[in-house]
Amino acid sequence: MIFNLKKTLKLLKKNIEFSLFFFLLIISIASTNLYNGYSKSIDENYKAVINNIYFEKTINHIFDNLTPRYKNINHIIANGETFDKILNSYSITSDEITKIKKELNGNHNLNNLKTNLNIIFTIDETNNKKITYFVFPFSRTEKIITNLNKKIVFKEGKISQSLYKTALGLNIQPNIIIAFAGIYGFQVDFQRDIRKNDSFQIMYEVFEDDNGKIFETGNVIFSDLKLSGKNNSLYFFGKSGSKGHYDKNGRSVKKALMKTPINGARLSSAFGMRKHPIDGFNKMHKGTDFAALMGTPIMASGDGTIKRARWCGGGGNCIKIKHNSVYETIYAHMRNFAAGIREGVRVRQGQVIGYVGSTGNSTGPHLHYEVVKNGKKINSQKLKLPSGKILKDGERKSFEVQKIKLDVLKSELIIGLN
Repeated sequence: MIFNLKKTLKLLKKNIEFSLFFFLLIISIASTNLYNGYSKSIDENYKAVINNIYFEKTINHIFDNLTPRYKNINHIIANGETFDKILNSYSITSDEITKIKKELNGNHNLNNLKTNLNIIFTIDETNNKKITYFVFPFSRTEKIITNLNKKIVFKEGKISQSLYKTALGLNIQPNIIIAFAGIYGFQVDFQRDIRKNDSFQIMYEVFEDDNGKIFETGNVIFSDLKLSGKNNSLYFFGKSGSKGHYDKNGRSVKKALMKTPINGARLSSAFGMRKHPIDGFNKMHKGTDFAALMGTPIMASGDGTIKRARWCGGGGNCIKIKHNSVYETIYAHMRNFAAGIREGVRVRQGQVIGYVGSTGNSTGPHLHYEVVKNGKKINSQKLKLPSGKILKDGERKSFEVQKIKLDVLKSELIIGLN
């Protein structure tokens, strides 16, 4: 009797172990199917967004934990929340926030967020909180969808007519051309210093969607403008507080004021005495005129605050920028001002502030440009200003490492083109 009881208990134990194993197997299979179902749901939601279809608030926070690398966020805008506050709450870096804001700020006001709408984005947890996908709703029907897949582009060319035309012929984006001109605008007069068969190289960032279409451009990370056989290589250094372009010796290319605040222009009237084209008598011309096509972008020649952005009588639409306690600059005869440009706004060196026109007393489209030093108008083309900062100590070491990396990357891209 005792023997039969032991046998029965032993058999029961085996059955329990088998049953437990079978139960765990069922749970495992069910979990796998649940995971696949959730993954499919996420893919279908993304496809719906890509097709500009507004979808209900169905993405649950549990989805965020299904993939270890990419974290998917569905944030509902609450009353009083700001754009920066929302992204900061997910530990997004300031550089990423700046990049996203740059993408969105062009046509919309981020200071007026609509409550109860969804911000959807994906964070790459293994890549310093980089945002790889972003959907921002400005209304229930209008959304901006951003896939930030960064790619480095290298281009080089020989200048045949003008830098602008040559670069356009190489399919370089206009804003990259403007950025390139802005980098060298501190030391080069693009009308008089460039000769036929001078050449250039440029390496810059672009952000593509999944179909390879360029959605946005980033920094110019390397450039070289070869004038009369002499290279002028510049490297981008992105450290906070010292961000900018530097020559091979770690000297910043940035100066107090740009020599020419417009690209692709012809010097049509220099500073000094001249016969006034409208009044017909000799008169002191206290500025420099650059003839250019109607609508050509005009850049701020230095950091500063806009003190005037309105109609200025004979000067037509004009802008006055105060750069510091010594220098001011004036830009006249503009067709119109750039978006967001108004009195009291702070502008950056190289930022587009307006467009070439022929307003006021003008015989054709051109920019009248003035530099004022201590209240006196001076010849901008003879202005000599000290160069910017020189990287030292730890920053110089970091820059040297960055320079080597960019040189290697450039070589790899050149090999890839051949």
